[in-house]
Amino acid sequence: MAYISEDSVVQLAERRPLAPSDAETIDGSQPGQCTRANEVISLVGDKWSVHIVMLLGQGRHRFMEIKRAVDGISQKMLTVTLRGLERDGYVTRTVFPTIPPKVEYELTDLGRDLLIPLRALGSWALENHARVVAARQAYDAREE
Repeated sequence: MAYISEDSVVQLAERRPLAPSDAETIDGSQPGQCTRANEVISLVGDKWSVHIVMLLGQGRHRFMEIKRAVDGISQKMLTVTLRGLERDGYVTRTVFPTIPPKVEYELTDLGRDLLIPLRALGSWALENHARVVAARQAYDAREE
């Protein structure tokens, strides 16, 4: 587990933005760690991936089941998102030799590991929703 250094706490207390070099080493890691981390998690930050990973966390699903469960996603975007999740190792795709072909998607071990931080982030977001809404309203009122 990474801990924020004392210097970082002081910067946060002073409301001073972190310099790029601070962000690269905030957890005591070597420079470039944030860049490598971003490469791994960038797909997960898109609009649809979190929904799909959370859905597949309940078990395997067929393509159309996923499409029906993820409100507003187009067939093309679902295909692109599933391919990206499969490419990065979060999801497996199984094709059954039936007519018409039956295709199922499920999380890999890596995908199941991803559920842990996604659930934590989701909990944090729900707990802080009212604070974010209040901040937005205060900001918007200031801009008028």
